[in-house]
Amino acid sequence: MLLLVWTLLNAVSGLKADDGGMVEELVTEKEAEESHRQDSVNLLTFISLLTLTILTIWLFKHRRVRFLHETGLAMIYGLLVGVILRYGIPATSYHNKTPPSCSLKEGPSSTLLLNVSGKFFEYTLKGEISFREIHNVEQNDMLRKVTFDPEVFFNILLPPIIFHAGYSLKKRHFFRNLGSIITYAFLGTAVSCFVIGNLMYGVVKLMRAVGQLTEKFYYTDCLFFGAIISATDPVTVLAIFNELHADGDLYALLFGESVMNDAVAIVLSSSIMAYQPAGANTHMFDASAFFKSVGIFLGIFSGSFVMGAATGVVTALISCSFTKLHCFPLLETALFFLMSWSTFLLAEACGFTGVVAVLFCGITQAHYTCNNLSEESTKRTKQLFEVLHFLAENFIFSYMGLALFTFQKHIFSPIFIIGAFVAIFIGRALNIYPLSFLLNLGRRDKIRGNFQHMMMFAGLRGAMAFALAIRDTATSARQMMFTTTLLIVFFTVWVFGGGTTPMLSWLHISKTKQESAWLFRLWYTFDHNYLKPILTHSGPPLTSTLPSYCGPLASCLTSPRAYEQLRDPDTDLIHNDADLTFTFGDTAITANGASTSRADATGGLGWSTNGKRSGSTSEEALERELDSREQELLSRGTRLVFPMEDHI
Repeated sequence: MLLLVWTLLNAVSGLKADDGGMVEELVTEKEAEESHRQDSVNLLTFISLLTLTILTIWLFKHRRVRFLHETGLAMIYGLLVGVILRYGIPATSYHNKTPPSCSLKEGPSSTLLLNVSGKFFEYTLKGEISFREIHNVEQNDMLRKVTFDPEVFFNILLPPIIFHAGYSLKKRHFFRNLGSIITYAFLGTAVSCFVIGNLMYGVVKLMRAVGQLTEKFYYTDCLFFGAIISATDPVTVLAIFNELHADGDLYALLFGESVMNDAVAIVLSSSIMAYQPAGANTHMFDASAFFKSVGIFLGIFSGSFVMGAATGVVTALISCSFTKLHCFPLLETALFFLMSWSTFLLAEACGFTGVVAVLFCGITQAHYTCNNLSEESTKRTKQLFEVLHFLAENFIFSYMGLALFTFQKHIFSPIFIIGAFVAIFIGRALNIYPLSFLLNLGRRDKIRGNFQHMMMFAGLRGAMAFALAIRDTATSARQMMFTTTLLIVFFTVWVFGGGTTPMLSWLHISKTKQESAWLFRLWYTFDHNYLKPILTHSGPPLTSTLPSYCGPLASCLTSPRAYEQLRDPDTDLIHNDADLTFTFGDTAITANGASTSRADATGGLGWSTNGKRSGSTSEEALERELDSREQELLSRGTRLVFPMEDHI
């Protein structure tokens, strides 16, 4: 009897234990389902924002409205949704119990293991919650999920934006002004960083004097702020330049500076963070630590550059070697996409900067790999990265609008904010005007005063500065920097971006004729004669550019398709080949291999169908070739004109 009672009691307790386990599993499943539903709502919110932005953009373009760019519009929509999420949704809480208290000798760990009745549970640190919001944990969790995630930005959203900048680069104008672009991007960004950093250090001293700052704010923090806020992003200005067909040189200077100085700002901020003097005070100046930071900057930038260019060259060699791959455009496009995106991740995994790597990978891909792709794959890759760039950029600016209300660690300091606006204005001025004066001493085509004023005006801050600021918000100094950066981005995009069209009209900027720099002409000759024949199927065969004793090597390295592209595909349909003449720039090539110059005084560079070089290129011929936008087919006295894309 006792045995029977004991058995029944065990069965009942077992049922209770199973019951408790089932209830616990149901609660866990319910929480997981609720979290999944909330994540879906968050993603749907951003997709709705992008959809609304696209429809409004169409309306603006239809009405020819230029006072507000699509990125500024996305920010406004993000702000409205952020207000609704922060203040329009009531806070409901199920955490009414007083949280347990404990004391730790060290700071909180990122992962916590708890032993609860013999079961081990793992908890992950989400962040600190202020005491007044201790009962609004659910709302805090919702706001945290829609707050900008820097890792998502750097690994998913940033690569297509930067790659598209390099892949769609107008190489003719970019390389014409390469020296000036490098000067503005490297020296100008460094000048802007140190000017802003030193001015903001004075602002910090003022805040301490008036009692507005009690937390730690070091000189290196000021330099870090100067580095991240020096990253320009004149996306609004450049879009209007495209619509109005503004001067090509000015576009190249602004676009090249913005692309390059984003990379410089990232590496510069990393070098400042790596500044660690020996001794007790780690924020005082130390010569050895300074030169170590300079070495880190040069090493990271050069390593990233080499890695990006090498990946582009490898992709070009693969597409050039596997010539049958162009028969499958889908596979060709997929390989191109994966190789391009992996460049960013490879550089980050190796300790370099993915922004620099993917930028130069895009430039290399456009210059070499694009020539090996089939016509369908060329269109697909350009459209694919253009769409990804558009969606990612507008997604980021929508996120910015949300962050103003959903980010829970804002520190608004009027003195710091006003000081920052003054500092970036002075830093931009000391960047543009002195460097333009020095560059004009060696430029044939001078950077005119109205160009300099426009470059000064177009120093907008955007996604890169925002992402660098939100990447680290652990201290009060970094939180103050993030809040100030967000306000600077809003102001420059709305005010300076909206004033671009009136400023262009006021400065009387229009399209002008450009001329090539000697560095570009030197590079063009070397690239056209030797690199393109090796890495692509275009350009003259190496048998015509290398010395005769290199004949076997030239034949081995030259693709057979390079000879095929010299022949006109329509020659088989013409009875008399001698009547067909192909004219490009300064050179006329007949189908039977004869090559003549259009102007005997200047000479030209031509290749007959048998691959023999027939002349030399003068500077005037190169200029005409660079400015040419047509291919002319002369047949029996009749001129047929076909459009030609720029592949230079």
